[in-house]
Amino acid sequence: MTGEIWVLGATGRVGRAAAERLRQAGVETVVTGRSRERLAQSSPGSRAVTGSLDEICERIATEAPAVVLNTVGPFAITAPQVARACPPGTHYVDVTDELSAFELLHGMHQEAAATGRTLVSGAGFGVLATEGILLHLLTGKETPTRVRVDAIASVAIEPGPLGEALAATIVHSLLDGGREVRQGRLARARAGRAAERLTTPDGDAVTTAALGSGELFAAWQTSGAPSVIGASALVPGNPAARAALPLVGAALRLPGAASFATRRLAQVTAAEAKERPRQSSWGRARVEWPSGDVREGWLRTGDGMTFTVGAVTEVALRLAKGEGRPGAFTPARLFGPEVALAAGGEFVLAH
Repeated sequence: MTGEIWVLGATGRVGRAAAERLRQAGVETVVTGRSRERLAQSSPGSRAVTGSLDEICERIATEAPAVVLNTVGPFAITAPQVARACPPGTHYVDVTDELSAFELLHGMHQEAAATGRTLVSGAGFGVLATEGILLHLLTGKETPTRVRVDAIASVAIEPGPLGEALAATIVHSLLDGGREVRQGRLARARAGRAAERLTTPDGDAVTTAALGSGELFAAWQTSGAPSVIGASALVPGNPAARAALPLVGAALRLPGAASFATRRLAQVTAAEAKERPRQSSWGRARVEWPSGDVREGWLRTGDGMTFTVGAVTEVALRLAKGEGRPGAFTPARLFGPEVALAAGGEFVLAH
């Protein structure tokens, strides 16, 4: 096995920045994608492996890098494929927020443990920011009865098309639909329910609402609470738009609809760069215990995309150093809440 870290999707926004950060850390970094020319432009000086995802997976199985960092969506498709391609001793990390991808990857826990592989899903803003503050609140406490986590991203917009990978992830998240944890089980719920108007510690008013997501899965696995809601500010704040989400999900299940929507969404283009809408991005957790005790806390960071790059590279570097353990995990369940601080976050506790 080599000490290389392979970055899949290295011409995308997260993959490009992650590869650069790994190179700055002195890590031998291999970048992958379909276009050698684009890889040379985005990651000059790095070894490039080109081809389809199937072809790249064949190379992973043969060359056995230390870590594979996956930024290619839709993760419900790519995560299990790439993780299974990793030979014994090669670790895997991605930035997914797709609930179905978490379920699939965590279904590989026993397989990964038996082959000495660590699989980490959700090493990005939404999951790590909410999971990090939740674990911080849970330290030394008994199992809670009720948990709610909220992801409030603030991201600067780059000019250019949205891109197929991000478009596919958005479409697959809508296909997953609404979920929540009831009586200790993952259950279907109306997408966009449980809307709540929050005021961040910076004083910004933001509406979040529930949608099946990685934040929900991570909060459930981390807390063990029988009642969990995972919410996000990415869910439309307008009540009429939230009410339409179940209809959108149903329409996407029609034959060919998801592929068509992905292609059209990928072509949506931002004409110019835009600053992030709020100074900070926030992960928030509210926890209730059987005693009646209630605690709330926040994790503050800057641009949510920058935090995602910090998170996935921090996890990849730790895996390359052999600091993980075999099996399937979310990042803070594996490395503790401090990994969120190492990625660029700051805990802010409510009084």
